Amino acid sequence: MTASATALAAQVARRLGSGVAVLLGAATLAFLTLQLIPGDPVSVLLGPSNAGSPEVRAEIAREYGFDRPVADQYLHYLVRLLQGDLGQSYQLQRPVWSLMSNQLWPTVQLALAALLLAVVLAVASAVATAGRRPAFRAVASVWELISASTPSYWVGIVLLTVFSFRFHVFPVAGAEGFASLVLPAVTLALPLTGVLAQVLREGLEAALEQPFVVTARSRGVGRTAVRLRHALRHCAVPLLTLTGWLTGSLIGGAVLVETVFGRPGIGSLVLQAVSAKDMPVVIGVVLLSAFVFVVISTVVELLYPVIDPRLRSA
Repeated sequence: MTASATALAAQVARRLGSGVAVLLGAATLAFLTLQLIPGDPVSVLLGPSNAGSPEVRAEIAREYGFDRPVADQYLHYLVRLLQGDLGQSYQLQRPVWSLMSNQLWPTVQLALAALLLAVVLAVASAVATAGRRPAFRAVASVWELISASTPSYWVGIVLLTVFSFRFHVFPVAGAEGFASLVLPAVTLALPLTGVLAQVLREGLEAALEQPFVVTARSRGVGRTAVRLRHALRHCAVPLLTLTGWLTGSLIGGAVLVETVFGRPGIGSLVLQAVSAKDMPVVIGVVLLSAFVFVVISTVVELLYPVIDPRLRSA
């Protein structure tokens, strides 16, 4: 095995170890939340009437393990997680993983569309304004600040009012066809665009002051080509890092956006679970978010040497 392969294997092992630690921490925190939340889970299982007799309540507690010591419940909980068992929904009486898998694809579609749109808009804004006249940069900075600080649900309501209720360009709700994805994706992408564009512009302006830019320009390379072929790659590592970090938060943003636009997905499932105090479903979504974050952060770190060859020797 070569030295580079050994280093890559060590890096992957290190990332896997830290990922397991993150998932264990998220699982432990979710379990503690389930223990500390007010209310009796047996009452939640019985429904609003709570009319079960003491014998029925005792049987439910025994079946779900609520009568065991907390340490025993925690170990049993971890064993189930290692087996891929996220538990059963209190309200729907179905496996949590089955419920999430049925609603996962619409959320993945929305998150990927929003991420792609955010990166494209951020790159276009940064490349067009980095090192340009102060007026251009000021206008772009104001737009990015507004888009990054405006709540996504408010943006969604405005877009619905203008493009759905007034001009009838896009559907109001649902997930039928490409048109139903446009407004939710724009709503979720705008805050990400503002943050990514600001970071990328700073990196581009620093890269444009490097000697390699003067060398490329002396060879007759145009300004736009220098930005896209040389300077942009030079500052791509911070952009990739921030993109990976923001991608982990897309599921949380999708919960609000899917609720505003009436789309199926993880958002509607979480809203229903929170309203019914269906904690196994909520915990399942939390663990899914943690898993997505671990996977993305691992992939991002492995892509660093691919984007910047200087990191390979390091």
